[in-house]
Amino acid sequence: MSAFTRRTALLAAAVALATTASACSGSGGAGPASDGKDGKVTIRWSTWGSAEDTAAFKAFTDDFTRKHPNITLKLEQVSSYEDYHPKLLTQLTSGTAPDVVYVGDDYIGKLVADGVLAPLDEQLAGPQSRSRPADFFEGIYGGAKKDGVTYGVPNDTNPEVLWFDKKALADAGITEDPAVLNESGQWTMAKYLEMNAKLKAAGKYGSVFWNWYGANYSVVNGFGGKVWDGGRFVATSDPKTRQAFRTLADGYRDKTFASADLLPEGNGAATQFIKHKAGFYAGGRWVIESIDKGGDRAGYDIVPFPSESGKPIPGAVAASYLAINKGSKHPKEAFTFLTEFVSKEGQQLRLKGGSAVPSVKGAENLVTDGNYPAHAKTFLDLRDRGFANYPDEVAVPGLTKAINDQLMKIWEGKTGFDEGMTQLQALVDGMKGRQG
Repeated sequence: MSAFTRRTALLAAAVALATTASACSGSGGAGPASDGKDGKVTIRWSTWGSAEDTAAFKAFTDDFTRKHPNITLKLEQVSSYEDYHPKLLTQLTSGTAPDVVYVGDDYIGKLVADGVLAPLDEQLAGPQSRSRPADFFEGIYGGAKKDGVTYGVPNDTNPEVLWFDKKALADAGITEDPAVLNESGQWTMAKYLEMNAKLKAAGKYGSVFWNWYGANYSVVNGFGGKVWDGGRFVATSDPKTRQAFRTLADGYRDKTFASADLLPEGNGAATQFIKHKAGFYAGGRWVIESIDKGGDRAGYDIVPFPSESGKPIPGAVAASYLAINKGSKHPKEAFTFLTEFVSKEGQQLRLKGGSAVPSVKGAENLVTDGNYPAHAKTFLDLRDRGFANYPDEVAVPGLTKAINDQLMKIWEGKTGFDEGMTQLQALVDGMKGRQG
């Protein structure tokens, strides 16, 4: 399984478990929708995820069907995240796409640029809306907005945090608590790297990262660097970004850091973390599931990625979006489904007991009610000031994956750092140029 597939599979599993498949009332596969006779219509909608995921959303489906007996929901589900978007693109091109579609944060910019999604602002602000624009956090829209127009609404989120293992830190002689340091404004990049060095000296990995924009760009932010500036990819020329990438490259080479993408299936990232072989593990709220399978909950907590000064910085937030096919024959009913799906009430029904963080204001209890981890509010803080992948990047299909793949060559030492940075710039410029 490729690095991209493995990272996406984890993310998709987390998002799917918490967000993807609502309509237990319909079966998969395309089919003709009602033409609206007798006041009844069928709304086709699509997402990715497994068959088991649908059961988690029976409460939402039942509630929606009770309130809207004139609307039948028909789910068309694709199990693989990687297969889902190519199929959706084909459907949109051929005019056979569902009325409402899930879109990943790495594809939303492409669909917006293609003009195949319906603008939503007027309806979101209208009398039938259950999800006002002000109910969501600006940074997590990512590529779902263009020129001030909204084409997709975040279903939910998963902010990237640093989970830390208290026993592993103690074994390395580290007595300071990262979360306490963060609360006092002393959680700096220097302190974090110092802890990583102590963990390595104790025969452990300092940190385990998945090779994706959430981890890579969070480290860049921690160094005060930039990835995109005014539509230009500046990651290879910005001094602080180069410093961040070089720190990652050196850390992978000397095994201060481990790439979760490269660890063996039977002894992967979660296993390394649960067995106290790593001090930090970058991930979302879905890590709780891994801890529950073999760890002691009390032994783990979370902290944001550090900054140069210790002051809070924006962090990466994984997101997916619900959007309406511009060619839908039932735009009114499609919007009814969309607005209720992403509303506070909809997310409370869909996400209860799941592993995601609500994207809407007012549903914070889904994260805080369980009082776990101790600093669970960190997820909400990061969501509020965080960012989905950059619009300039997601507007080019495949660009994020290409960047990740090139960075992996550097992390693995298959290409030298300076040469790898030159290749990365040429790669991005070439893909952006072809897009234009």
